[in-house]
Amino acid sequence: MDDRFLPRESLENFDRLLHAFQARLTAGVSQAAIANAYADWALHLLNAPGKQGLLWQQAIEDGGRLAVYAARATAAGDAPPFADSEPERFTSSGWERWPYDVWAQTFLAVERWWEQATTDVRGVSRQHLRAVNFVTRQRLDRFSPSNWPWTNPDVGRRTLEEGGANLLRGFGLWLEDLERHVEGLPPAGAEAWQVGENLAITPGQVVFRNDLIELIQYTPTTDTVRPEPVLIVPAWIMKYYILDLQPDNSMIRWLVDQGFTVFCISWKNPGREDRHLGFDDYRRLGFVAALDAVERIVPDQKVHGCGYCLGGTMLAIAAATMARNQDDRLASMTLFAAQTDYTEAGELMIFIDESELAFLEDMMWDQGYLDTRQMAGAFQLLRANDLVWSKMVSQYLLGERTPMIDLMAWNADGTRLPARMQTEYLRDLFLDNRLSRGRYAVEGHPVALTDLQLPMFCVATEKDHIAPWQSVYKIRLLTNVEITFVLASGGHNAGIVSPPAKKKRHYRLGVLTPNSPYRAPESWYPAADEVDGSWWRAWAEWLHARSGEATKPPTMGAPKAGLPPLAPAPGSYVLMR
Repeated sequence: MDDRFLPRESLENFDRLLHAFQARLTAGVSQAAIANAYADWALHLLNAPGKQGLLWQQAIEDGGRLAVYAARATAAGDAPPFADSEPERFTSSGWERWPYDVWAQTFLAVERWWEQATTDVRGVSRQHLRAVNFVTRQRLDRFSPSNWPWTNPDVGRRTLEEGGANLLRGFGLWLEDLERHVEGLPPAGAEAWQVGENLAITPGQVVFRNDLIELIQYTPTTDTVRPEPVLIVPAWIMKYYILDLQPDNSMIRWLVDQGFTVFCISWKNPGREDRHLGFDDYRRLGFVAALDAVERIVPDQKVHGCGYCLGGTMLAIAAATMARNQDDRLASMTLFAAQTDYTEAGELMIFIDESELAFLEDMMWDQGYLDTRQMAGAFQLLRANDLVWSKMVSQYLLGERTPMIDLMAWNADGTRLPARMQTEYLRDLFLDNRLSRGRYAVEGHPVALTDLQLPMFCVATEKDHIAPWQSVYKIRLLTNVEITFVLASGGHNAGIVSPPAKKKRHYRLGVLTPNSPYRAPESWYPAADEVDGSWWRAWAEWLHARSGEATKPPTMGAPKAGLPPLAPAPGSYVLMR
């Protein structure tokens, strides 16, 4: 190139730096991707006069009904609503009074019209239509009368009762939250929850450590244990102690009390220096290294593998690799809210296309990782009414600080994701769906879940926005083994943290046998009986049935095999910020 011009690499890097700067302003969401979706929708809608006619018809009908409703509500103070609300919106009795009832019904009518406008538009790509529908709902939510002090009856009543003191308190809470956000501090109240003090306190020892993981072995609480240990692989997008919060809701503590030898991986929180780590590094340095260590501590015994979310996806890949290589060290495989087919991967899929991936790649190229705040923003968008707007109303308008519970404190203790790993994960699994197509390569050769010959216990949750249960269920199409499938009440986290002592829990359980005819999820659901209580009991019974006779617990670590205890649980990696 002529010396008078800048090198090609410099110009390309300038674009990347620009995109990285833009990504910080948009929580990592590509505005080009959103614009593409809206352009696709708008062009097809402009070319659909019939659809436009339906929208005009709905606007006229709902406008007339709204006018009649407003007149009756104003004159008589009592009129039956014509638009239904979400269960968590407009629920207080204040919304039944004029003029709040009219404002609520007006908003719901507008929301219903836009729902019709952003669905069933022929010719628009499915992903673009979902993106337009989703983004439009988020933008409409900003104008909900429940979110503004002068249109929310509860805020108005509280303001009159307290002479505006609630708004002053709310302003103080907002300033405190802003200060914490700017300084990178955890949310208010998180200080009451400390890892190793009142979180993650199940006794144990770190028995292995490398550059990516610490392996924790938990101290037995029973005189005898099942000979096959349980190895838990949590997702590295979260810290492992979601499964070891407090003694009364710790899955790890409960599993130890059931007579199992439990090991759990604690992932390192990566920094810029770890940008080169790829998805297969997490398999090799994570699961495989942990399995090798467990084998040295509990020799001559197969292992019950258990993976949560992304950890479950990686466990499935690792198990398929082992099956291909005729490595039979696993006795069974348990997956919690883990997907192996990403064609229906929840609302996160709305944002994943080439434009969005390029945007994220440029951001991660600059900083070396995907930051916890950038991930948290995307997850909050999926449940904006629950996680954003209702919180803002209760805290900043009503002046009531939401009490910090253990699960919320854990959620605020985020992690980072290395640039290379995140790119490979989003491209190979999310975008290209290589695993379900038999095109995901490990060690240079593709792996197939059809090679698995292990019994499986798969758990999905009813209200999962990250791994919808219908998507988790798809593992039945990719394997031909016995699968005990459980659909638990709750969401991605609360549905898994389901201790037996917790009330108002239920689950559905069904056994999918090899070579049996395929049953679609919508037909499986009504056929599976609903059971009250926690699914943990069913899982423990399932593990016991696939384990040998109880024996003496193994030693903590294996000093003679070069694995002495290194530090008490929870170790040091979980404390990394």
